Amino acid sequence: MLWSLFWVNLLGTIYGYYWYWDQLVLTTESMSPGYLIFVPDSPTASLFFTGVIAYLLFDSYQKPKRSSLQATGWFRGLIEALAVITSFKYGIWAVTMIWAGAYQGDSVNWQDWMLTVSHLGMAAEALLYLRLYTYRVNAIIVAALWTLLNDYMDYGMGLFPWLPASLDDDLTIVAAFTIQLSFISIILSWVMLQVRKLLDKRKV
Repeated sequence: MLWSLFWVNLLGTIYGYYWYWDQLVLTTESMSPGYLIFVPDSPTASLFFTGVIAYLLFDSYQKPKRSSLQATGWFRGLIEALAVITSFKYGIWAVTMIWAGAYQGDSVNWQDWMLTVSHLGMAAEALLYLRLYTYRVNAIIVAALWTLLNDYMDYGMGLFPWLPASLDDDLTIVAAFTIQLSFISIILSWVMLQVRKLLDKRKV
C-alpha cells in the first residue's frame, strides 16, 4: 500500500510540474526565477506527501517501531505539517475551481475528471495516516506561515494557478476562498494533532 502510494504521488508530482511548465516559463521570463517556488501549488503539495510516505517506508524497516509521538526530527515534522495542510487545501481548491468554472459555462473534459479524482485523493490521503504523523505545534506554525505567504504571492504578486476562463472576473472571490481554505487546513492540522494525542493516551 505504501509503495503504491509513493509511486502514485511521485509520478503525479512529476506530471503536475509538467502541467505548470508554461506558467513556470512565463514567470521566469516576465518576473523572476526566484518566484518559481510559489507557482506549482498542487505538485509541491504532493511532493511534500511523497516525502511523508518515504519516511513511513523508512519506518517500516526499523525495529522496534517508534511511537507516533516520539520526536523524530524537526524536518520530518515540518514536511508532515506541510503535507497535511497543503494537500488538503489544494486538493479541495482544485476541485472547487474546476467545477465552479463548469458551473459558469466552461466545458468539462476527461482531464478535468482526472484532476478531480486525483485532487480529491490528495485531500483524502492527508487524513489517511493520522496516527503515524509526528509533527508538533511548532511545525504547524512554520507550515502555516509558508501557506499564507504562498497565498500572498499568488494573489498579491499574481502567481496564482491559471484559472478556468469563466473565473477570470471572479479573482477577488477566488482569493478570499483560497485564504479561508488555508485557515481551515491549518486548523485541521491542529485538530488532527489533538486527536492523535488523545488516541495515543487511550492506547497507553
